[in-house]
Amino acid sequence: MKIGIISDTHGCLETWEKVFNAYFQDSDLIIHAGDVLYHGPRNAIPAEYNPKQLAEVLNNCPVPIVTACGNCDAEVDSMVLKLPIQSPYSYLLLNGLRIVVTHGHNLTDEAKRELAERLKANIFITGHTHIATMEKLAGIIYLNPGSPGMTKRPDGRGTIAWINDNKVEILEIATGQPLISEVLA
Repeated sequence: MKIGIISDTHGCLETWEKVFNAYFQDSDLIIHAGDVLYHGPRNAIPAEYNPKQLAEVLNNCPVPIVTACGNCDAEVDSMVLKLPIQSPYSYLLLNGLRIVVTHGHNLTDEAKRELAERLKANIFITGHTHIATMEKLAGIIYLNPGSPGMTKRPDGRGTIAWINDNKVEILEIATGQPLISEVLA
């Protein structure tokens, strides 16, 4: 099973299309950790900002998308998207894997760990920071795929993640190079 993981697209249509065509078109599922359409009041408006067109592309996506609500997602976004923006968590059980998805903007690291343990998560996915991270603690993988187009990484590299068979990887989208990998237990 291949699962694409993305967060913080913020209405960036061209970046979505690049990521989808290069990495997600053969996925069984796409998980989005929030901040889908709106750029947010603290972010500069990206040149490729086109939330109306991105909503149309997402609505016609041939791969199912599960989305958690981000701090920049609003009720009006749900009015143009045919996929539900689940709030504040999505909980998936896929091939025996328990995956929890939340934007994470209102959780401390301790709260994330407590929730992941309580829900017996194998993978706990967040977004919000626009910086990709992954660590494995007590058998649970804590993953933030970063942002593909509005990254806040010092090197400026946009990132995504995927679960492919028994491996979770964060990828740099321009090159496809894995930046961090973890094996699922």
